[in-house]
Amino acid sequence: MQTEKVIAHIVDWLKAYATNAKCKGFVIGVSGGIDSAVTSTLCAKTGLDLLCLEMPIHQAESQVTRADRHIDWLMENFPNVSRQPVDLTPVFDSLVTAFPKVQNEEERFMSLANTRARLRMTTLYYFAALKGYLVAGTGNKVEDFGVGFYTKYGDGGVDLSPIADLVKTEVYEVGRVLGVNQDIMEAAPTDGLWGDSRTDEDQIGASYPELEWAMEMDGAGKTIDDFSDRKKEVFAIYKRYNTANTHKMVPIPICEVPARLK
Repeated sequence: MQTEKVIAHIVDWLKAYATNAKCKGFVIGVSGGIDSAVTSTLCAKTGLDLLCLEMPIHQAESQVTRADRHIDWLMENFPNVSRQPVDLTPVFDSLVTAFPKVQNEEERFMSLANTRARLRMTTLYYFAALKGYLVAGTGNKVEDFGVGFYTKYGDGGVDLSPIADLVKTEVYEVGRVLGVNQDIMEAAPTDGLWGDSRTDEDQIGASYPELEWAMEMDGAGKTIDDFSDRKKEVFAIYKRYNTANTHKMVPIPICEVPARLK
């Protein structure tokens, strides 16, 4: 990958899109992970306003620390960057209290994880509307178009997606060239929705390089019978997520009413 040229291309695209939309800049949620670190840095390089939101909800201290350090680094290097901390923990806790109890606690746990992401989306759009900014998404290609590993109308609710055509290993390469802090480069990817230390690989059962391989094989028309051992296992994991999350990756279904009925 011609990383420097890719960076310049994305930065130019971001600036042109915001200018054409008559928006002053971008707002982004900074989590302490590589995707938000790279996306926020690309947005900062446009020279347009960038508001970085910190939105902890019972967040692991390590994630908060990495996010803090990254925003500090951005503000030291780009005068167009500002920060806004918003503690969503009490908001989330109040919402949980307002919800009725359910018998299946594990099912409720998943719903509440997605609720965290949707609270953050709501917060991002509050500031976007207030300031005339665009919400920049942080999803990469494997998450957005491979396994659908994001929350519908949560972190999937954005105005534009700067890195959605880059697979995870390419995002890391861009981060390296941009000079993203080493603690972020070395941190295991996590969605941060559970309030514990589980990683994306813990949840999915495969690493991002493995998923990238499976996505490539699927695109080439391969089937599970073409593989054995770990490759067969990884391909099955990829296909399971890809099938289950198709509803996230296609347009909302519309019931088209026949003209004869109108």
